Amino acid sequence: MITFTVTGSNSPLSQQTNSSSTLQTLVGQSGLNSANSKRLVVKFGGSSLADRKRIEHAAHMISKESRKGTKLVVVVSAMGKMTDQLISLVNHSDKSDLDDVLAMGERTSIRIFAAALKAEGLDARYFDPSDAEWPIITDDEFSDANPMVELCVQNVQKHVLPLLDSGTIPVIAGFIGRSTKGRVSTIGRGGSDTTAFIIAKGIAANEVILVTDADGILSADPKIIPNAKKLEKIDVKTLIGLADSGTKFIHRKALRYKDADIPVRVIGHHKDDLDADGTVISGSISNEIEVTFASNSPTMSVTVAGRGISENPAIISELSQAIKENSMLNGLSADFDSIIFYAPQDSDTLLDKVHSAVTKHSEVVAIAVQRDLAFLRIKGVGLEDTPGIIGRISMLLRENRINIFGILTLASGILVFISWGDKEKAMNLMKQVITESF
Repeated sequence: MITFTVTGSNSPLSQQTNSSSTLQTLVGQSGLNSANSKRLVVKFGGSSLADRKRIEHAAHMISKESRKGTKLVVVVSAMGKMTDQLISLVNHSDKSDLDDVLAMGERTSIRIFAAALKAEGLDARYFDPSDAEWPIITDDEFSDANPMVELCVQNVQKHVLPLLDSGTIPVIAGFIGRSTKGRVSTIGRGGSDTTAFIIAKGIAANEVILVTDADGILSADPKIIPNAKKLEKIDVKTLIGLADSGTKFIHRKALRYKDADIPVRVIGHHKDDLDADGTVISGSISNEIEVTFASNSPTMSVTVAGRGISENPAIISELSQAIKENSMLNGLSADFDSIIFYAPQDSDTLLDKVHSAVTKHSEVVAIAVQRDLAFLRIKGVGLEDTPGIIGRISMLLRENRINIFGILTLASGILVFISWGDKEKAMNLMKQVITESF
């Protein structure tokens, strides 16, 4: 596989890579790997802090864990629906002013939660973006700001870590940052999770715990599937696919900041303590946009044509079985009257088996084959947030007289099928589009 990678200078990956040596030095200086130094970052979502009873319960969960000797950092969201209420009160086109208003939800939460921890007999200190020691520094993209990871990690090591070592529990406002020019910014969707992941990297946490209104991540939306089950574990790459498909439990932007070596556990706010079972999220995702030749040999497209094919599930089932037994599937699309699939063309038996399997059904009229195609894949987080990317790819290929025989979209990915003879030229043109877009 040949890979072309584009990594922006401000991407979380590039910044994390640059900060790794600094982090290792600071970790060594601070003794993060010493015995009895379990470290947790606990984020409470808005529903977990919706009223006094829930705030007191959340504070008790922290107190119970702290008395075990665990060193904790707490990240809080705005209480309940406060952010939505603030949005409804503001009608202003300046995003910087809007961020200043929206940040009031989290800035209020940190003060209330720090007071609740003190009522539990704990030593707590809240961090506000007006503080000189505030750790989360962002760019100037107000309302969707991007944390400067290397600088954030350094700030956490300098200002947050000493409090942990002295027995104080830092309470940090999630979702908000401070720009390099000193203005309050907001990180956008998933902002509090983003804050928690960055803090966790800075203190070399053993785990991040996300406390929310659900017991974990479910196998489906319970509003649609009432008997959806809680997942014991899920990989980030699978979770990002769900996020791209509309499930916004953890926003894909936040997942870009998750450290591969720090697991995340999602638990319900009604649990009695932080050891509760939930869903464990493992792994990490690349922040690179990759353009690859997905196959080193020619691919073919096979069209199964007829009328009402999609109304007969047996056709799809038998087609899938024939492909499985004789080749492999590179891609598939379907509508009411036809199915098009893409597979390596080096199989000697695939076409005969497919023809025999599908033409016995009255809905199928014939199959057609297009050979000598190249299969290119563009993959990476950020594609789905880039309007017009498919149009730009299609236009540039058209302008260079390269025909597209198929184009499929999926979670954070685009599959493009073009003539095998045009593959090198098409690859260079697609690189150009990605470079200009990111």
